[in-house]
Amino acid sequence: MKNTIRNLKEVYKYGRKYRRSLIIFTIISLTNIVINVIYPIYTGKLLVALTGTLFNQLIMAALICFGLSIFCDFTTVLLRRNTQVFFRGTTKDIQMDVAKQVLNIELESIDSHGSGTFIQRLGKDTDDMSRVFTRGMAYLTSILTDIGIFVAVFMIDKVIFIYLLICSIILTIFQLLKAKAVNRADKKYRRQNERTNGLIGELIRGIRDIKMLYAKNSFVDNIEENIDKLTETNFNMRNVEIDYNCAIDIIYDICELGLIFLMIYLLSTGKINVASAIVIYNYRTRIFNNLMKNVDSLLEEIRGFNLSCNRVFSILYGNEFKKEVFGTKHIKRIHGDLEFKDVHFSYGKNKVLDGMSFKVNKNETVAFVGKSGVGKTTIFSLLCKLYNHESGSIYLDSYDIKELDEESIRNNITIISQNPYIFNMSIRDNFRLIKKDVTDREIKKACKLACLTDFIESIPDKYDTIIGEGGVNLSDGQRQRLAIARAFIQDTKIILFDEATSALDNETQKDIQEAINNMKDKYTILIIAHRLSTIVEADRIMIVDDGKIIATGTHKELLRKNKYYKKLYEKEVIED
Repeated sequence: MKNTIRNLKEVYKYGRKYRRSLIIFTIISLTNIVINVIYPIYTGKLLVALTGTLFNQLIMAALICFGLSIFCDFTTVLLRRNTQVFFRGTTKDIQMDVAKQVLNIELESIDSHGSGTFIQRLGKDTDDMSRVFTRGMAYLTSILTDIGIFVAVFMIDKVIFIYLLICSIILTIFQLLKAKAVNRADKKYRRQNERTNGLIGELIRGIRDIKMLYAKNSFVDNIEENIDKLTETNFNMRNVEIDYNCAIDIIYDICELGLIFLMIYLLSTGKINVASAIVIYNYRTRIFNNLMKNVDSLLEEIRGFNLSCNRVFSILYGNEFKKEVFGTKHIKRIHGDLEFKDVHFSYGKNKVLDGMSFKVNKNETVAFVGKSGVGKTTIFSLLCKLYNHESGSIYLDSYDIKELDEESIRNNITIISQNPYIFNMSIRDNFRLIKKDVTDREIKKACKLACLTDFIESIPDKYDTIIGEGGVNLSDGQRQRLAIARAFIQDTKIILFDEATSALDNETQKDIQEAINNMKDKYTILIIAHRLSTIVEADRIMIVDDGKIIATGTHKELLRKNKYYKKLYEKEVIED
């Protein structure tokens, strides 16, 4: 109960601005409690008048029942409209807060948990949290109505009241046992559901690679295995419900049969009259059936609510997912100097950087070369603070990046990766994500520098073209050029090219190389190069191996003094 109250308070913080709708909902619900208590009484009077041919009383009872029904019809519309206002508004605010917090989670934590975890919590769980105030209130209202009916039965006959109370207590105990058992099973179901949803997301996002790798069968087998596990956990949860529902239904049938025998006894001894017996019999469904169902539904709602709150609050406030931590020092615009001092970093047990040290001056163009897996991309990730280094220091303009806030780092560095993510929106809107007030002139200039203008002008909708999820409607080269154009819009002092020209044809590569050369001496440029021909104009080239810089120099210097670099370059020349 304490956990439920605490969670309700936390969720209500999001729904506070929609409290007008909640107040209207509450007033209508309380009114309906009174109506639902009165209605069976007049229904009983209607039956008595009908069997006794008391037409005046029959007409009056019928008109009252009709009036109450019409009133409920109109209030139901108002009730549902206000329910939607509160539910949708509260859900949206929670989802926005969760989305913001997901963006603050460290990449390492996201990588280890998978996307399904966050999709489930951001979607279904936030719905369950908001719904408790509306659906839960509806169940509570019905329970209060049923309690009001108990009071009415007490006024009619105390013996029947005691009998109904005992039956209700027994049924409630079974409902509580059921809720506890289902809760245990549902936790297992949700964990498996997250894993399955994550795998299905991988299927959709990676469908092209799956086809080209001819991995359909193995991927389908993997999905089938996870769906089987999900189905099994769902069956287990539903079987718990089925078993308890069977026991509850049997107890209900016994209680109803006992009620009939009790009323027969009371009627035969003259302790109640026929009219009272009819009214109580009309109430029996509300007491036995509706009350138990509403108690069960409310418990189910609270159980799901608490479970969802725990899962969502673990993102908002908990320690399950490690959050990014930044410093407090703010720099609006950096000069562009950067330095690594004895930096160490590992992915799990795999040591990647082992005492990495180097310095880059502002407006200098520096390239990194080396075999795959030696730590080149890791340098960029640590510089952008996508991951945290274990020891050593990384400096921007002589400031340790641990001291700088997020904006000082990421609003001053642009990274263009080998496989940039392009958002499923128009070309123009992809630029507006970077800069809200970007002008068409700025967009066209950036696209021209990135050698993208000819392509855009050749398609029907031009800058309003929707390019599909992940840029599916673009070639690899077009995606990279669009990412480069986005970097021009962002206009940061430090620009990182992570093999950004590797997917381009020779002609386009020359155009991009010219654009990069035009940026020289204006920006600090770091390049990870697969093709050495793209970095011959760099001010310095650093060779990375075993997590360290093992050699540095200009292109000509390395050709003279470094056998490894010379071998790489000569091999590339021969292949070309």
